Amino acid sequence: MEPSRGRLHEIDLLRILAAVSVMAYHYLFSAYAGGLSDLRFPHVDVVARYGYLGVDLFFTISGFVVLLSAWDRTPRSFVVSRAVRLYPAYWIAVTLTAFVSVVFGRGRFPVSLPQYLANLTMFNSLPNIENVDVVYWTLWAELRFYAMILVLTWIGITARRVTIFLWAWLAATFAFQAGVLPHATDLVLNTQFSHYFIAGMALCLIHRYGATPQTLVLVAVSLGNAIHRGIGFADRVGLRYHTEIHRPAVVAIIVAIFAVMLAVALRLTHRLGRPWFAVLGALTYPLYLVHAHLGFIIFERLGDQVNHVLLVAATMALMTGVAAALHYGVERPLAPRLKRLLDRSLPGHRPVHAARK
Repeated sequence: MEPSRGRLHEIDLLRILAAVSVMAYHYLFSAYAGGLSDLRFPHVDVVARYGYLGVDLFFTISGFVVLLSAWDRTPRSFVVSRAVRLYPAYWIAVTLTAFVSVVFGRGRFPVSLPQYLANLTMFNSLPNIENVDVVYWTLWAELRFYAMILVLTWIGITARRVTIFLWAWLAATFAFQAGVLPHATDLVLNTQFSHYFIAGMALCLIHRYGATPQTLVLVAVSLGNAIHRGIGFADRVGLRYHTEIHRPAVVAIIVAIFAVMLAVALRLTHRLGRPWFAVLGALTYPLYLVHAHLGFIIFERLGDQVNHVLLVAATMALMTGVAAALHYGVERPLAPRLKRLLDRSLPGHRPVHAARK
């Protein structure tokens, strides 16, 4: 089957759903449960507490679209495309969050200059330097996944090589979970979330070439491990916030993530996509970067002065506005400039196609 070249607008819709879910989790559940705000929504947080699984959806989408965008790239082209995609909005988001945290955070989220500078690299987790914003931990997981894709671009991406690679990564994940591999190997294997990236990549193969027994088994085994690790992660979330995260709900959401992404891979959702989804989908990355600590600080400063429902709604709208400003004021003008700079400065100059993620 010949791969399609059109944008998958239904993926943009899923990005929007994931971003809103994570924001709702932070604003309607974890801010109060974690002692960061007095805003409590007892009739809503029973649902919002599962919004953290939006990150799991993000990882699955990433496995799908990053492999799709990397398929015809050289290693150098892939590195440039990822840097252009990630860094412009991130640099401004880190700077804005650090400034607001220091000036208005009342010591709640202290940021030192070395911490800020280390965060700008996005590799601060390697020397175990704390993130400026709690949500940045997912970027470290993404970077480790990109390293996997970079290896594939060096090898040369074909369906057969990707399939072998996925089986090897999945086998290493199980070996690590069984205690066979040393703890240090998890730096590469990323086993807490590897099953989502593996499933996303297998779904990319399905999208490009149609379903095969191997790719379907890869997705099924990844689903099984996602449920296994997801239950353990949910239990830790429950312990952290001294509440109950119901296992059946977690399992149902994880299964739904896989089912929806399989439907996308099988091209069953194409008619649901709308071009305008791409407009909102483009805001999801900057929205994810800015919403957490800035929102918590707003809640702390204004929580005793403004109606709580109105405050949360206004904060969500404000963060969406900030995300739009980052996208249109930073990402769009700076991305092509950064691309040209990297094209000139990195060795082995070759034309670089625009990133499709």
